[in-house]
Amino acid sequence: MGNAGLTDLLPTRLVRSASLSERAGSDVYLKLELELPTGSFKVRGALHALTKQCERAPVGEVVAASTGNHGAAVAWAARALGVRAQIFVPVGANAAKTARIKSLGATLTEVGADIEGARRAAEEYARGHGGFLLDDATNADVPIGAGAIGAEIGDQLPGCGSIVVPVGDSALIRGVAAAAKAGMPNVVIVGVQAERAPAYSRSWHAGAVVTTETADTMADGLATTTPTPDNVAAIRELVDDMVLVSEAELVDAMRWLVANDRLVVEPAAAAPVAAILRPGPAWPAPMVAVLTGQNLAPELVGVVREGR
Repeated sequence: MGNAGLTDLLPTRLVRSASLSERAGSDVYLKLELELPTGSFKVRGALHALTKQCERAPVGEVVAASTGNHGAAVAWAARALGVRAQIFVPVGANAAKTARIKSLGATLTEVGADIEGARRAAEEYARGHGGFLLDDATNADVPIGAGAIGAEIGDQLPGCGSIVVPVGDSALIRGVAAAAKAGMPNVVIVGVQAERAPAYSRSWHAGAVVTTETADTMADGLATTTPTPDNVAAIRELVDDMVLVSEAELVDAMRWLVANDRLVVEPAAAAPVAAILRPGPAWPAPMVAVLTGQNLAPELVGVVREGR
């Protein structure tokens, strides 16, 4: 693909889940972002941001830090645009995601105990080698790319009552909320984080940055510890509710989707469903759960498919 852009990504499907609708007592739809290239929504933001940067100035190499999905998205976008990619991931990152990054032709470096360690290494490399650092937590173009999800939901379900979104670095929910509310001012935006990685949820409730020492959750896509002030201010303005789900609830949600909707998702993607599975969710119907990715770590496959 010599001239990539958002138009190269077709809208993902929005499907009604009969099982979740029955459980919730109102219509629940699933936004299938796992159908995108690399199996994750992240390609939307990465492709848009890298395309915009290439329009501003030549990019010889793009650099990113990631727990996996953003790295694969940057690698995919880089290959589409003919740019070299250097991706930094924490030591022991999800093997399915790192394999995808390598398969897309990027150079992969495992460094640091968590995403913050990988991010520091990426920043140092970019400074030393003159690369374009595409950080999905701070790049202003990434949420715009992700915002296409909110616009598509508005087209596919104009009467949408609420959109339930997993929250990692907050780029996704910021983009979805801004785009969705532009067309549906009354739609309720709900963010979901893991109990073991609650930094953005705590910050949203406190109205100020709250950091955590660790983010010890199976949901690597939600494993952030250090919110930025601008991102906290944005979600305080755009997001209507923030909730936390347990590790057990994430596993139950993944098993539910396999058993009832024949969908395999990674833990971060299961977070909205975990929230909806709780008795009597209070958000307006119809609800949309954004299923963000399908790149399940090998060690979790048996847990989800066989209940082990």
